[in-house]
Amino acid sequence: MDLKERAKRIKLMAFDVDGVMTDGSVTYDENGVEYKTFNAKDGHGLVRMAKSGFVTAIITARNNGTVTHRAKNLNITELHQGKKYKLPTLEELRVKYNLSYDEISYMGDDLPDVCCLEKVGLACCPNDAVDEVKNICHFVSSKNGGKGAVRELCDFVLESQGIEKEYIVCEGSNGSGSEVK
Repeated sequence: MDLKERAKRIKLMAFDVDGVMTDGSVTYDENGVEYKTFNAKDGHGLVRMAKSGFVTAIITARNNGTVTHRAKNLNITELHQGKKYKLPTLEELRVKYNLSYDEISYMGDDLPDVCCLEKVGLACCPNDAVDEVKNICHFVSSKNGGKGAVRELCDFVLESQGIEKEYIVCEGSNGSGSEVK
């Protein structure tokens, strides 16, 4: 099946966090507090998905308050943390939203994601995913995890479904990016 045809069917987009929404780095301070860095462009893509009526989901093996905060800020529909085995959660979401796997996209970067990637209609990964993941994905982003891969996928799905980009015009602007004089 053509990649755009796969993307046209998508209604639910699920994502891993480490290595997908972040660059995979895990940073701790001297008190053991974990920090994550997210990409604002990826965030804008996820907000556009939610505003366009897509179900957005995070399924991650780790538990982290930063992820909870980020998911809330982006209006993520479903947040599932502490899921060492991700496929049962994806199956719960499929049933909850009455979807077929062809209507689900999943973006992962490493071996724990393979079981989900093998099931979904649009399997996706960042450019720096491990080879075993890249070899089974339909969509391999030109961007690395935490560096725009999520945004590239969101834009591709929206474009494939004929959903136009939403441009926000700044005050004092004529919409072309230059100031009104």
